[in-house]
Amino acid sequence: MAIDMLEVRPPQTRRAGQLRAVAAPPGLDTGDRLTRVEFERRYAARPRVKKVELIEGVVYMASPVSFRHAEPHGYVITWLGVFSAATAGVQLLDNASVRLDADNEVQPDALLRIEPAAGGQSRMTPDDYLEGAPELVVEVAFSSASYDLHDKLQVYRRTGVQEYVVWRVQDVAVDWFELKEGVYAQLPLDERGVIHSHVFPGLSLRVDKLLDGDLAGVLAELKTGLGTDAHQALAQRLARTATTP
Repeated sequence: MAIDMLEVRPPQTRRAGQLRAVAAPPGLDTGDRLTRVEFERRYAARPRVKKVELIEGVVYMASPVSFRHAEPHGYVITWLGVFSAATAGVQLLDNASVRLDADNEVQPDALLRIEPAAGGQSRMTPDDYLEGAPELVVEVAFSSASYDLHDKLQVYRRTGVQEYVVWRVQDVAVDWFELKEGVYAQLPLDERGVIHSHVFPGLSLRVDKLLDGDLAGVLAELKTGLGTDAHQALAQRLARTATTP
């Protein structure tokens, strides 16, 4: 009596060169309308993307950084870094993501914040983000057509950024705004062409030196500001606030 034999075949294997399908990361493109939570989820899934912002619920992706942006950015960081180094209780951040509210997460070129222990209005979250409006923000923009002077300016104003500086590289101009009663007003040049911060006394900017690319001249003017009684009073006030229980 013949017995039928069952043919046992090995499980089918993947052919050489056949790739397993991998889910693509969620999309993140200029013009997308997202909540801040969804924006952060998509941003985190794209580690190669270096700068994306959410402005009034709309995504803005930055272009690759050109030399014409990188050099002014370096000047700004140097200027603010020297001030921060000379002023305990003041912190400089470069390209930090900042949660301003439910629809806005920005990544300014540079910012100065007063540390919370010294009375500052922003704070670090447990997941390592900055939350709340820093006291001063600086953006390097190419012209007055940039969203830095329109949508983003209105967001900074509404969320309480006390001073906002925009260096318009192509226009060869600097705008320095101060928040007064909910409205931004431009700080004036003094008779020597210097703008003086009111939030950070001693933070002085010789505008013509900056626009000429004279970093040494910018720092020389800042050194003068750091030697004033106003800066000394700021340093003492921040130190006193930080030690008050």
